[in-house]
Amino acid sequence: MNDDVAARIAQRALAERGAAYTAEVRRLLNAGLVVMRRCGTESRPRVADIVAVAGLSNDAFYRHFASKDALVAALLEDGTARLLDYLEHRMGKRSTPGEAVREWVDGVLSQGAGEVAATTRAVMWNAGGLAQGLVTGPPEASTRLAELLRAPFAELGCEQPDVGAALAAHAVVGRLAELLWRRAEPTAADMRRVTEFCLRAARPGR
Repeated sequence: MNDDVAARIAQRALAERGAAYTAEVRRLLNAGLVVMRRCGTESRPRVADIVAVAGLSNDAFYRHFASKDALVAALLEDGTARLLDYLEHRMGKRSTPGEAVREWVDGVLSQGAGEVAATTRAVMWNAGGLAQGLVTGPPEASTRLAELLRAPFAELGCEQPDVGAALAAHAVVGRLAELLWRRAEPTAADMRRVTEFCLRAARPGR
């Protein structure tokens, strides 16, 4: 019985500490984005700059991240997860597979516009280059994004939806990386051409 009480109290303490640590990590991630966006591609932020914005200490930073590179990797993963949620929400509101593909393209290329583009470009630059972070960095963003295209590609009659979705996703992410590197925002014509390309990939020969 005494052991049960001790275990319950210990678990409660661990849960409280876990919630506090989760909040710390989120503050550090948000601060990392703020500082990287401020520095742009002109200079690399220091850990001291990030913890100052987060209102935390160096000890708090290194409790969760072995290095600044580890924070950048977490930002890439977090950004990809947010983008996936955003695309799923947009695609889920469409009733046809063609409309879902169009929403996917618009959602991906929208990452190359406005403040989102500035933040994405800064994070990728800190990751060692746009190509490394966006196209080949682990986990591959295009591979995860392709998963959202498999179902609509299959509905559109693609004989190999996995292959078709993967090729389309790599091409679109590559186009996004190019736009970010050139500091050129996607135009309506870009959206239309890329959407048409994806739909042709889903329906070859039609």
